Amino acid sequence: MVSQRAVNQLGNSIPALAIVGPTASGKSALGLWLAHEGLPVEIISLDSALVFQDMNIGTAKPTPEELAQVPHHLIDIITPEQSFSAADFLSENERLISEIRGRGKVPVIVGGTMMYYRAMLSGMDDLPQADPQVRADIDAFAKQKGWPAVHDELAKVDPETAARLFPNDSQRLQRALEVYRLTGLPLSSFHKRGEEGQQRQLPTLSLEPADRSVLHDRIEQRFRNMLDQGLVQEVVGLLEKYTLNANMPSLRCVGYRQVHQYLQGQCTYDQMIAQGIAATRQLAKRQITWLRSTPHKHVVDPLQSGWMEQVKPWLIAQVSELAAGIPRAG
Repeated sequence: MVSQRAVNQLGNSIPALAIVGPTASGKSALGLWLAHEGLPVEIISLDSALVFQDMNIGTAKPTPEELAQVPHHLIDIITPEQSFSAADFLSENERLISEIRGRGKVPVIVGGTMMYYRAMLSGMDDLPQADPQVRADIDAFAKQKGWPAVHDELAKVDPETAARLFPNDSQRLQRALEVYRLTGLPLSSFHKRGEEGQQRQLPTLSLEPADRSVLHDRIEQRFRNMLDQGLVQEVVGLLEKYTLNANMPSLRCVGYRQVHQYLQGQCTYDQMIAQGIAATRQLAKRQITWLRSTPHKHVVDPLQSGWMEQVKPWLIAQVSELAAGIPRAG
């Protein structure tokens, strides 16, 4: 469970730097650039998909060469049969920040899983554990009526959460309705409880594309490149190596879900491509919506010419300030 208490141990100011943005916006390149400049950094992944082992192509996981250039954390830490919650992230992130600073380095948190990011800043009130029977009931309803019908049900009891979820976002719809059925309270009320507490400060560079059409083109090209690199074969390998089903977080990741559906005969290859691109664009839209509602950030448009050069002085200044605040041994 994610609690307000669990996120307060680092104090009001998080001694790290965050680089956040939607998928395909160039976040990882900035983290690597800091290392290339010789700055004393280690990277903590803020990505709910990179935690899975053997899921490399569809997650755009850094290459072994890139991983060797600078220490990376929270990548390849669990199998696709396991799960990694926001509570797990908070606990691991807190531990890693302390350990990295103990080595005299600056933690740089890079990624686009906004639930993790918001939990770092605000925390969340304690949420109920997953209930297999309640989830099974929701899945059965969805199988009979479709996920848009689940979205309609959620809108009746938690319109605020329903408004930010897409009708086919099965994972989040299931969890939101599950929380309501277990507690009688909307998921949005738990978020607010955390936000009513003291917001913590975290120097943040937010990559927010102004021209969605350019980002959409980039997303389409990246997904097609993933297919060329062997994404379908990667999913076949996962199904052979692990005991997986469509309800597991690993196979709910964008791209993997659509390829799995194709392999199960639920859509054609061309339909899989269209659905994968559409789902990735929807993910980016949600990420941008969350980012734009986030206060206290340094914003740059990653689609503008020369944007990286514009932000490098700011990044260097932030890392230098954080490094100066690290207690020296002895």
